[in-house]
Amino acid sequence: MRHATRQTHNLTFGAILFGSVAALGLGQAMLVRAGSQQTVEAPTFEVDPFWPKPLPNHWILGSTIGVGVDARDHVFIIHRGLPTLNARTEAGLAANPPTGDCCAAAPPILEFDPEGNLVNSWGGPGQGYVWPSSNHGISIDHMDNVWIGGNGTCPGDSTASADCPRGAVDSHILKFTHDGKLLMQIGMPLQRANSNSMTSFGRVAKISFDVTANEAYLADGYSNKRVAVIDMDTGKIKRYWGAYGKTPVDTNMGPYSPDAPPAPQFRNPVHCAEPTGDGMIYVCDRPNNRIQVFRRDGSFVKEVRIAPRTLGDGAVWDIAFSRDAAQRYLYLVDGKNEKIYVIDRLSLEILYSFGDGGRQPGQFFGVHSIATDSRGNIYTTETYEGKRLQKFVYKGMGRVPRQSQAVPWPRR
Repeated sequence: MRHATRQTHNLTFGAILFGSVAALGLGQAMLVRAGSQQTVEAPTFEVDPFWPKPLPNHWILGSTIGVGVDARDHVFIIHRGLPTLNARTEAGLAANPPTGDCCAAAPPILEFDPEGNLVNSWGGPGQGYVWPSSNHGISIDHMDNVWIGGNGTCPGDSTASADCPRGAVDSHILKFTHDGKLLMQIGMPLQRANSNSMTSFGRVAKISFDVTANEAYLADGYSNKRVAVIDMDTGKIKRYWGAYGKTPVDTNMGPYSPDAPPAPQFRNPVHCAEPTGDGMIYVCDRPNNRIQVFRRDGSFVKEVRIAPRTLGDGAVWDIAFSRDAAQRYLYLVDGKNEKIYVIDRLSLEILYSFGDGGRQPGQFFGVHSIATDSRGNIYTTETYEGKRLQKFVYKGMGRVPRQSQAVPWPRR
């Protein structure tokens, strides 16, 4: 009888032990599953605090509002120079003799090699073309030609002149060789905004390219409310569309409200229109806090809202894609919340974000434009008082927490 009781006790203890081990294993599995849900496999980056190298000639940058990368991974930027220097500096430079050595505005377009050395600089008014009154956007096509837009305006009052008629805007774009020789002025300069014009534009924010179709996509832009598609050789406007693929309307809808129904048209500025290899066009509807996706013919596919409670400047500033064949990832800069989102391009799911507001490397003040090179590195420029170019080095794929990350500082 005592032997049977001992057997029963052993069996009971074994069952309890087995159940405890099973529960422990189940708990560990749940923890692992929960951990995997809190992290995601995604591209990772580190800021390079030593890139680019210092500029020569006491040059400094103004608001830096465009970045592009050529076939050799040379990085081009465009900025707004002397007018953005403070009054004290301008007065010192204008004095005879100057009151000091510092500083001078760099030329509008600067070219850096992959090591961060400045290798060329050019730009500004010249013979045979009208330079924009306010620089905006720089893009490098497959032939290494350089395209720029502009978002300046003429006065709307009695201070207007023949050189800048009342209510006119930067209504054209320019195409140059790699070294700054004019190839083509596209669109009639100094026209008033008109989102249905076939001869001019309305303060183009950025130009992007579909090489297979020999077409350029214009985020048109700061005055107009459309995407315009042109022939890359002739500059002729081939088609255009507004939000949801509809005919654009120039009516002012007033300020964005996060609680209102989705806006039926783009708000200014339409800040980017980026084609992909699979025939999709991703459009930055900046103050509406959304990315809209279209087919090449302008037919609407889908949209996603980003940080929808962002007011003022909006959250959707510029887009670049990862350089893998499928362009699996979309990188979005948000100059209001001062971060970069890493997004699954097809699902438009935000995987994580990094960055923060500030002056130190890896932080941002008005992060405005973004581009990638052949190695997967990211380059950003900053407008307003940011006035700089930064490089984020691609460090490969890794498990990353899904929440917003701080500065991607280099690991020791």
